[in-house]
Amino acid sequence: MIHPHTNFLGIAFDPLDMVAAEAWLAARAPDAPFTFIVTPNVDHVVKLDAAPPGSELRTAYDTAALRLCDSRIVSKLAATRGIALPVVPGSDLTAHLVTRIAQRGDRLCLIGGDAAMLADLRCLRPDLDIVQLIPPMGMLNMPDAMAEAEAFVENARARFTLLAVAMPQQEILALRVAQAGGAVGVGLCIGASLDFLTGRKARAPRWMQRASLEWLHRLLSEPRRLWRRYLIEGPRIFLLTLRWRKP
Repeated sequence: MIHPHTNFLGIAFDPLDMVAAEAWLAARAPDAPFTFIVTPNVDHVVKLDAAPPGSELRTAYDTAALRLCDSRIVSKLAATRGIALPVVPGSDLTAHLVTRIAQRGDRLCLIGGDAAMLADLRCLRPDLDIVQLIPPMGMLNMPDAMAEAEAFVENARARFTLLAVAMPQQEILALRVAQAGGAVGVGLCIGASLDFLTGRKARAPRWMQRASLEWLHRLLSEPRRLWRRYLIEGPRIFLLTLRWRKP
């Protein structure tokens, strides 16, 4: 599939909607060389802007097969600059992949989570072959742990790999797996998406999602963990938009 990119805030977004993104995933051959998808939201865009040129994080975003907008706020800010940017929520795409894109007998590789999450996924899709690696916290600063994760993805030979170890670890891990060249399938950098799918955390009500207030729901749900992201770091997105100039 060939389509033009939509450049906004330093990211070459792929302007696909959910239907097109699902079709791309469904159509890709299970044994095709490994590639991966990122779904940047406000937090990701802000962190990416702070990443030095040539850093692994920037290279990961440049290398990804698809860069899908995961934020209604980013989409609305793009609209103020005359740019149409469809929204593909990463949590929804993950849920659709697990529940309807993956086919009976497909292997699913999970990097992250815990044993209970694996059990929940197997209960949800007992017809899938699901394997899991639970890496240590802060694995990005542990060369042996990163190497183990890279080897696990390569050896899994999975049609789909779910990287659930938070940004920037999951993107950098995906990049290294792709650069190594021995793995197959598609990786999705999914953050906490499986927490929503398995019911560990509640998504915002639909009206809050449509009103671009999902961030508020998450802040109220986990204020101690998320206050800085949403109240200090996130608002930088408005300054980035003001400064941004079309290439």
